[in-house]
Amino acid sequence: MTRIGIVGAGAAAAAATYALEETPTETEITVLEKSRGLCGRAATRRRDDVVYDYGANYVTSDDERVVELLTETLDTEGLVDVTDPVWTFDGDGAVSEGDDRDRHKWTYRQGLTQIAKRLFARTDATIHRETRIETVVQSDGGGSEKGSGDAGKRGDAGGHGDADGVWHLEDADGTRWGPFDALLLNPPAPQTADLLRSAEWDADVRGDLVDAVEAVPFRTIWTGVFHYPFELERPYYALVNTDKAHAVGWIGREECKPGHVPDGESLLVVQANHEWSVERYDESPAENRERLADLTADLIGDERLRDPDWADQQGWRYALPEDGVDDDPLRRAEREDLYCLGDWVAGEGRLHAALRNGLEVGERIEHGRGADGCGS
Repeated sequence: MTRIGIVGAGAAAAAATYALEETPTETEITVLEKSRGLCGRAATRRRDDVVYDYGANYVTSDDERVVELLTETLDTEGLVDVTDPVWTFDGDGAVSEGDDRDRHKWTYRQGLTQIAKRLFARTDATIHRETRIETVVQSDGGGSEKGSGDAGKRGDAGGHGDADGVWHLEDADGTRWGPFDALLLNPPAPQTADLLRSAEWDADVRGDLVDAVEAVPFRTIWTGVFHYPFELERPYYALVNTDKAHAVGWIGREECKPGHVPDGESLLVVQANHEWSVERYDESPAENRERLADLTADLIGDERLRDPDWADQQGWRYALPEDGVDDDPLRRAEREDLYCLGDWVAGEGRLHAALRNGLEVGERIEHGRGADGCGS
């Protein structure tokens, strides 16, 4: 029995959990998630009969393993392909026919969170929501703490045991979780860096790992969601700003996703660019929504869009990684049984990249523990 602790229940964590549970070695996995939902920035909300993905917009077919996961491994009920094209616009607001960037744009009728829900459902992992982890601790001793289960009582009878050191986690309420033979960190790079910086972990790699993780640049995105009691007819699913010179970076029409918006209605997901989002992140949500609605009306060329019948918003302070991370300290940390995972580790802010990275991390853990315990 190997005890695995995972901080964050994003797409990469769900994929890693699935990969670990598919291996022949018995594993006990505890996932600690600060929010009430699953799948991280691939987030879905519902209002009345409307479903909308207000973080990641869809998952693409850019990775063969992810395609197999979605279309063969997981239940395909409710999996839909957004077939309308993505068009572009520039800093002056001039709209052009699209660049055909993605062969498939998949989501689910119930929303993108289904990816993590369906992956976790195929495992025996225990998921604790609304549990904010604040401290990471590595120690020589084991012992039974909350979340360790029977495996935590075995000491060195299973997994690494106490000889090689174990990991514990402490949450905002002072609860201690563990012991864990391996620890996976799934938050965005800035939040992972904060955890590592304050960790009670005496290892030579820690300083290099903190430097590498906190060097990953992240884009901030403030998102407005606008619903209209009429159908907006346009030849595209979405508009994307190609020169990053417009205050709006993306406008997506959720009615193009089967099952998301009732006939005769429209719902737009509008993502502001990084500079606009940083400048106005803490301003009044109502004022931000009004500004974005006006910008949207100007871009799409429809005055009715200034006045939605209801609206929503979400600020993503750490929305998209702009670069990857130095691989060397990550691999050195893995020899201490600490793994980082997510789209920022993959070096690409796309949902398929996060899923692929999670699968790879789960496989590396299994490969390492098959050799000499949990790590490599």
